Amino acid sequence: MSVGLTPFYGGWRTYNTRLVDAIRSLSNEQLEVRAAPDKWPIWAIAAHTAGARVYWLCGVFKESGAETTPFTDPMSGVGWEDDESTPRGSAELVGALESSWKIVEGCLERWTPAMLKDEFSREIGGKPQIHTRQSVLMRLLTHDAYHSGEISQILGAHGLPEIDLWRPART
Repeated sequence: MSVGLTPFYGGWRTYNTRLVDAIRSLSNEQLEVRAAPDKWPIWAIAAHTAGARVYWLCGVFKESGAETTPFTDPMSGVGWEDDESTPRGSAELVGALESSWKIVEGCLERWTPAMLKDEFSREIGGKPQIHTRQSVLMRLLTHDAYHSGEISQILGAHGLPEIDLWRPART
């Protein structure tokens, strides 16, 4: 019997839940705030975070589940954040974060430690790149944390409640 990866990445679920809870609580006006005029608004950062999960896991690694998300063509290279004329509301963003999280969760349940070195390739600018499951899991985990921190800073700068990823979980 194989052991999945969930025990090794358990805190990631908590990070996702805290991001989702923060996004759920924001009004459309609050989702529009930015760090600077030339930076993405909160809604675009959250959308990008969800879309990256689908890109890597479904697009590059060919995992199933993209059809259950708003990002049904993960290899298109186009995400919600690329169209700032169509701002997304909290319900849409929560749906994107939750549906993309289900794909992450499925991978963590199915993948085993022995599978972490499996290699996958993608082509960027005509040049192949090799990625392992481990490198992409680390990329996605840190990507989620980075953008959650970015959203948290924007919220705090606008006098809104910040996201605290590291507070102890309630038992």
